[in-house]
Amino acid sequence: MSRRLRLLLTLLLLCASTTALARQAAPPAAPPSPDQVLAQIRDQLDGVKKALDDKPDAAALADLRSQALAVEDQASQLAGNLAPQVQAAQAQLAVLGPAPDKSSSEAPEVREQRRKLEKAQADVDAQMKQAQLMGQEADQLATQLSDLRRNEFQARLAERTATPFSRAFWSDPLRSLPADLRRLRSLGHDLRAAVAAAWQPPNRSPFLACLVAAALLLGVGRWLLERGLLRFTQNRMPAGHLRRSALALAIATLTSLNTGLAAELVFQSLDWNGLLDDDLRALGLQMVRLVLLSAYIAGLGRALLSATRPSWRMPALSDAEADALRPLPWRLAAAIAVLGTMELVNHAISASLPATVATRGLITLVVAGLLFSLLVRQSRARRAEQAQGDTPPGRPLWVGIGLGVLLLAAMLGVLGVATGYIALAFFIAVNTIWIGVVVTSLYLFTHVLNDLWEVLLSPRGAYGQRLQRAFEVTPERLEQARAVLAGLTRALAVLLAIGAVVSRLGASPEDLSASVGTLLVGLDFGVLKLTPVDVLKALLVLVTGLFVVRVIKRWLDRELLPNTRLDPGMRSSMVTLLGYVGGVLVVVMALATLKVSLQNIAWIASALSVGIGFGLQAIVSNFISGLILLAERPVKVGDWISLNGVEGDIRRINVRATEIQLWDRSTVIVPNSQLITQNVRNVTLADAIGRVKFQLPMPLDTDAARARELILAVLRAHPATLEDPAPFVQLDNVDATHINLSAYAYTRSPRESSGVKSDLLFAVLARLREENLRLIRPQDMVVHTAHAPRPDPGDGPAEPPGPLGAP
Repeated sequence: MSRRLRLLLTLLLLCASTTALARQAAPPAAPPSPDQVLAQIRDQLDGVKKALDDKPDAAALADLRSQALAVEDQASQLAGNLAPQVQAAQAQLAVLGPAPDKSSSEAPEVREQRRKLEKAQADVDAQMKQAQLMGQEADQLATQLSDLRRNEFQARLAERTATPFSRAFWSDPLRSLPADLRRLRSLGHDLRAAVAAAWQPPNRSPFLACLVAAALLLGVGRWLLERGLLRFTQNRMPAGHLRRSALALAIATLTSLNTGLAAELVFQSLDWNGLLDDDLRALGLQMVRLVLLSAYIAGLGRALLSATRPSWRMPALSDAEADALRPLPWRLAAAIAVLGTMELVNHAISASLPATVATRGLITLVVAGLLFSLLVRQSRARRAEQAQGDTPPGRPLWVGIGLGVLLLAAMLGVLGVATGYIALAFFIAVNTIWIGVVVTSLYLFTHVLNDLWEVLLSPRGAYGQRLQRAFEVTPERLEQARAVLAGLTRALAVLLAIGAVVSRLGASPEDLSASVGTLLVGLDFGVLKLTPVDVLKALLVLVTGLFVVRVIKRWLDRELLPNTRLDPGMRSSMVTLLGYVGGVLVVVMALATLKVSLQNIAWIASALSVGIGFGLQAIVSNFISGLILLAERPVKVGDWISLNGVEGDIRRINVRATEIQLWDRSTVIVPNSQLITQNVRNVTLADAIGRVKFQLPMPLDTDAARARELILAVLRAHPATLEDPAPFVQLDNVDATHINLSAYAYTRSPRESSGVKSDLLFAVLARLREENLRLIRPQDMVVHTAHAPRPDPGDGPAEPPGPLGAP
């Protein structure tokens, strides 16, 4: 297997070497002077302005904007290169000193040197200022082109043509068909001529070599490379999720590069020694990029579905779903290749508008059909599993939203074609595919990045243990570094994905960066003027901003902060404060999108402050108190507090009130101002320890020293009592009936005191009973009735008793 792989790679290297040797590089030319560069910049600016007068379409406007930005970069680079020359001339003049006045004389050599330096400084300074002005002009021209492109894009989407149910939709393409066929035959004639020229003896060998290499790549090459890649992944990569994600990424990349390189070889076989003209060369390069994209879509779908290797599958899909969706990536790739070729050929031959509209309508319907097929196959597979008694794997919320978006896009595509809005339907269909590819790639890349950092920086992994031994890094630091790097790389991947999506939606990455830069540098509040577009933009900014804040809070709460030594209360405070600050920033950005001025806000606030000031007083007080609680942290989440008869654990500190959970699991909502203005007992503040205390009354004849030793032994033997402070027993008092012994012990937390006290009492009573040491009990009261003696018969009559029994 390895011998075949080396043989194939050797053949490809020989083809590349032959290509490089066949084309001789031209000798390097002398660098142009600043005046020549300025003349070239001026010619390019004049060319862009002249092309702008011809009312170009959207694609031409994008090309012109790229040219203007390139001119701006060239002018800025020239100005930057000239700045050191100006500084050098100024330094040389400073060495000569100031020019003498008319009454003083100066040596002729010095005077001539001064004159030359001043002239050189003036010339270079003028060139630098001219370059700066041209750069500003190019920037203004790029802004103008961007606005024109945006207007052209919006106008094109709003166009409506005849519907497929009308006669004009079919009659117009038939009427223009002869002219389109003539242009198509002309393109075919040029292509046949290029093939015939490539078959001639000077070009026949490289033509055949490139075709053979392309066939080998598409046939044996892909199979050998995938087999070697699978063996390398199984044998050389560390065990874990990285094997699965890296193999999926490698399969997608290898499929696209392998097929794309084969397409490039076919293109080079025809364009050897510059056989193709400019139009065919441009068409060929676009075809190579189209094949590369189609192959990437097929490889990406094949890698994620992993129908033949279920254990390596990344998404939560059952085997039935994977088998049902297995042919769709290849069908989608083939459809994109064929239909994209039709679109490129239409553009190359300048096909008529009816033909272009019909082609784009066909592309939209095919894409909508593939989307419907995906949804139907996936739904049938899940229903079949449920009918068999199996439970399909659950899917996240974003997957369900994505499937709903695909259904909506397919329906809008069909509806747009049926109603004549084919441009809009084509835009929705193409960009749905593009956004799907970007989102799926982002899903794969983020998993690869997370798995990569997990392998490299996990304290439990081999690399992480090597880092700990080599640099004396603690496991907590490694976990923090892993979380931070994973978060940063994921954020970078998301930004790149947003740029890729925005570049297809009528804007460019430069527009996106400019918008982000405007938000980061400063917000310009204008005059309040509400429009539906501004309201929609503000809602989008608000929803997106709150979503981003929520994602960052969840990342801090679940990934970064748990790997630090911060206590749960501090972590909760940081996350809550971040939510407040992020929410305020998002609201400010939404107001900036609405162009709400600070003057209008102040006017409205002053008008409403009189009426609602007293009503908002308590809310503002509680809000400020909540901020004080989060910053000063006299109480924090997890503390055991007592306030006005309410005793329990703090579960959450909100913007207005604090939630306290009582021992019966009920929750009391306490306004934050009460925690600031009233006396609060914090049992667990500053790592407080718990204390256990109980008293034992014993008879007076008890051996107090013996009882003390027994109680101390029980206190020390319990695993929850602390050695420092140590338990102790003291004799509190001695009275006429008993002695009173008090026992004290300490626990790690006040929350353990109650349970430890119960255990100690059980143990102490059992031990005292074993040693026949009894506790004092209430005495029984026995009432005896005294009987009076019988009187002697010889005595006189008995006298009645006196008061209170007196005789």
